[in-house]
Amino acid sequence: MSEKLADKIIFTLSEVLQSVQKTISARYTSSFWVKAEMNKLNFYKHSGHCYPELVEKTDGKIVAEIRAVLWNSDYLRINRKFQSVLKDSLKDGIKILFNARIQFDPKYGLSLMIQDIDPSFTLGDLEREKQETIQRLMTEGLFNKNKQIQVPLLPQRIAVISVETSKGYSDFLNIVDKNGWNYKFFHMLFPSLLQGDRAAASMINQLKRIKKVTNFFDVVAIIRGGGGEVGLTCYNDYELAKTICEFPIPVITGIGHSTNTTVSEMVAHTNAITPTKLGEWLLQKFHDFSVPVQKAEDVIKTVSENILSEQHFAFASLIRLFKSVSSNILVRHNNQLRDNSKNITQQVSFYVLQQKENLKNAKQQIHSSSSYLFEQSVEGLRSIRQSISLHSSFFVRQSKTALENVEKNVNNLHPDNVLKRGYSITRVKGKSISGIKNLKAGDVIETIIYDGNISSTVNTIKSKNEKL
Repeated sequence: MSEKLADKIIFTLSEVLQSVQKTISARYTSSFWVKAEMNKLNFYKHSGHCYPELVEKTDGKIVAEIRAVLWNSDYLRINRKFQSVLKDSLKDGIKILFNARIQFDPKYGLSLMIQDIDPSFTLGDLEREKQETIQRLMTEGLFNKNKQIQVPLLPQRIAVISVETSKGYSDFLNIVDKNGWNYKFFHMLFPSLLQGDRAAASMINQLKRIKKVTNFFDVVAIIRGGGGEVGLTCYNDYELAKTICEFPIPVITGIGHSTNTTVSEMVAHTNAITPTKLGEWLLQKFHDFSVPVQKAEDVIKTVSENILSEQHFAFASLIRLFKSVSSNILVRHNNQLRDNSKNITQQVSFYVLQQKENLKNAKQQIHSSSSYLFEQSVEGLRSIRQSISLHSSFFVRQSKTALENVEKNVNNLHPDNVLKRGYSITRVKGKSISGIKNLKAGDVIETIIYDGNISSTVNTIKSKNEKL
């Protein structure tokens, strides 16, 4: 009830808002279609209701904003339509065309009651954004950049961006780790979100981590599986696609769907429909190398066997020829040896007789000259003995004189005799000192002279070059 105070009519807040409620209800009697951006879905799990924040932007600035309500039953119905048409769920940040009624509640204020959402409008908008991303990458000259990187001959070291619990990741490991050819792969998981609003940023972050250690990997594999085609819009994100384009090693993808290829798959070096197919592609790279090697091995084996067979036959022929030739040579040389043996025997007999005669003549000559040689030897020995005696006496006298001189020098250098000549010995802590480097002020030093010891305390130390 309104009140009067002097000349003023006063209404309560509820009265004013109820009047607004009646006015809006009378003015907006039917629903209508509205396009806006769903800034936040605000889904509440405990109730299943959503309270979207709807905005309109111009040049990136919000020019209109309102709160909406989407009840649980309507949300479930609309979300199923989105998953069927867009292969994705209702989420933050998408543009929607929705049917709603205006509602005003005195307690909760103005809001839009969403009754339906047209997924085809959102699909068109997402497709437009996808095409804009593609065009932008082409204009910047990045679209085919990663495809131009050469894949190593045997891509064994794989950095995997996936979720550890993903079925696609499990399928991929089954292919590469349990292959029947025993090809060996090294793979390291870099866990990331694979769908949803934060998926693109999560994958970009992992790509940045891998980029710091690209020397340890041959390729990067982005693997997603088991989720059908729901949640693929994040793979059309410009920043994610650009990061893949500019990555320094090949990026390969197995995102797990068969239609509507995403931008990330388009710009990747290699794209497979499923993680399993991606694993088979890696195995094929090994096949492409091993099959020619196996064929070459077979050719080498066949050629080697033929060469060995030919060489074996040629060797057998050479052996037969060698036996024949060597037999003839042995016979010929055996005859020569026999003839030479006879000649040698005859010559030796003649030589022995000749040497016997010469020996006889030599004996006679030796006998006649031996007496003369004996006398000469005795005289030579006598002369040598006299010479040795003379030289020995001279050497003994000379050595005695040298020893006397050494003894005299040793006595002169004895410490007692040195101290008698006025010299002294200085020690600190029992050790002789020869310079000032081991001394410092306050040290107690001991000076030894000829007839006693003197103890002193060091006050100042000056080097030889310092002025006194």
